[in-house]
Amino acid sequence: MLTPVASKSSLETCEKRTSPFGRRGFSKSPAARTPVRNLVVRHFLNATCSCLIAAFVSLMVIFLTAAASVQGASPPLKNGDRIVFLGDSITQAGAGPTGFITLVRKALEKNASLDVKVFGAGIGGHKVPDLEARLERDVLSKKPTIVVIYIGINDVWHSLRGRGTSKTDYEQGLRRLVAKINSAGARVILCTPSTIGEKHDLSNPLDNMLEEYSAISRNVASDTKSQMLDLRQDFLAYLKEHNPKTPRRTFSPPMACI
Repeated sequence: MLTPVASKSSLETCEKRTSPFGRRGFSKSPAARTPVRNLVVRHFLNATCSCLIAAFVSLMVIFLTAAASVQGASPPLKNGDRIVFLGDSITQAGAGPTGFITLVRKALEKNASLDVKVFGAGIGGHKVPDLEARLERDVLSKKPTIVVIYIGINDVWHSLRGRGTSKTDYEQGLRRLVAKINSAGARVILCTPSTIGEKHDLSNPLDNMLEEYSAISRNVASDTKSQMLDLRQDFLAYLKEHNPKTPRRTFSPPMACI
């Protein structure tokens, strides 16, 4: 069960974040800095960050307890494990001072018997082909033993401007990513793309596509014997419980944000 844990300060930190790769998560254009646009950004982060922080702290518990709630047997963490979180700007924000990656790292550090390293490898705007292009530089070079892939939002969302990823390319790209990571000696935890909009009744404009792409992610995880963290399922359950009145207006964050 996901619980809301994000504070106003954590959302502000997300908005001001800088990637470990030196790139901003949001556009620097004047339009992106207007009060109205910033308000929309904050609204999106409010819905996204609280879910994500809770979800990835839950992922930490999966790491430590080898829970059977995810697809595939999860061996417990061991000394020397190196965990890399690979994704887009949501993952990029997670590496910030109050982000989910930082919380996972701090939680693991409390276990004095474990020496585990945690890395963030998220860049705003990225899709599956982008992850493939930088896999060696940003992930494999860190010699990971576990790679968490959270991708798919932009592959779907950018289709509104003709810059999305086709289902075929999305699936084949995921399979290549998993194969290369496995060949390097690491196991994969694959996440489904979560939500674009806050309606939990599948009436957001891109819900049908998100369902299709999430199904692809689940199939890839099953076929490759990777663990599956079904964030889409968890986010919809979270919204249904904590936002039971389906919003009348459709919300979609600015394209520059992700």
